[in-house]
Amino acid sequence: MLDIGWVFGGLVLLYFGAEWLVKGSSELAIRLGISPLVVGLTVVAFGTSAPELVVSVKANLDGQGGMAIGNVVGSNICNIALVLGFGAVIFPIAIQRRVIRREIPILLVASVVFLLMMRDGTMERLEAGVLFSGIVLYVITSLVEARKEDPNQSEDISPEMIGAARNSGSGRLFFNIFLIVGGGITLVIGADRMVTGGESIARFYDVPEAIIGLTLFAFGTSLPELATSVVAAIKKQGDIIVGNAVGSCVFNLLAVVGMAGLIAPLNDDGVTWIHYTVMLGATIILMPMMWHRMKLDRWEGGLLVLGYLGFTAWLVMS
Repeated sequence: MLDIGWVFGGLVLLYFGAEWLVKGSSELAIRLGISPLVVGLTVVAFGTSAPELVVSVKANLDGQGGMAIGNVVGSNICNIALVLGFGAVIFPIAIQRRVIRREIPILLVASVVFLLMMRDGTMERLEAGVLFSGIVLYVITSLVEARKEDPNQSEDISPEMIGAARNSGSGRLFFNIFLIVGGGITLVIGADRMVTGGESIARFYDVPEAIIGLTLFAFGTSLPELATSVVAAIKKQGDIIVGNAVGSCVFNLLAVVGMAGLIAPLNDDGVTWIHYTVMLGATIILMPMMWHRMKLDRWEGGLLVLGYLGFTAWLVMS
């Protein structure tokens, strides 16, 4: 009963954490003259990817490199198929050209480099250092280019939002920062409690360790992204959804694997090339979907969600 309580309690924390994170980051973007897409790619994406970082680093410290790699691979599949897909089912997402021209190609290159590094089944410290330097470069270039964009061109921003954000005082600025930090912390706690409760329930029913790692951990650490996507979709903040999902994938590959690998070399025990191929395939399939009318429609989102459910069912059955 306690574990069931943690699951439901975690869901509540995830909702409020996502609500605060989306609200604070959206208003902060307008006030600082940065587009919501860039905020989603950086602040929101990194905040919601904190569970992946914590789980993967801890797993590698415990000598479970396969769990760390599996968590990243599974989370990226979940971010692309479930997070983006479910958000599009709730509200069709308009896609900015920058996403097609820059963000998706960066994600694709990061995925290929990661797979090439893992071809021998091991991530050495030097390789991890290369990945981690990549996230530093990514953040710097994203922020530099963000200053060149006009955030008012985003379809997610209404004139009322612009006026309210820019006419607010310094107190509102600190309040937005508090919402972002508080929302991120709440998301991490909510995800941790839900995964802990769900893991205990799964063990009670004798669910195999491999299934727990490839499904529950990957899904659980992606719950902040999913919760943020749902709240952003309800608020019709499409840029936040896209930035959150794509940015989280980039963060997972470069920062999470990079930091975990710098602490100790990673081995991908239990992770097969089938899992790697599904992760890469999901990224490739996403490009034509986004390019089609520069929008991710409900039916396309539905296909992504069904693909994720099918992949998860295959994992359980196999």
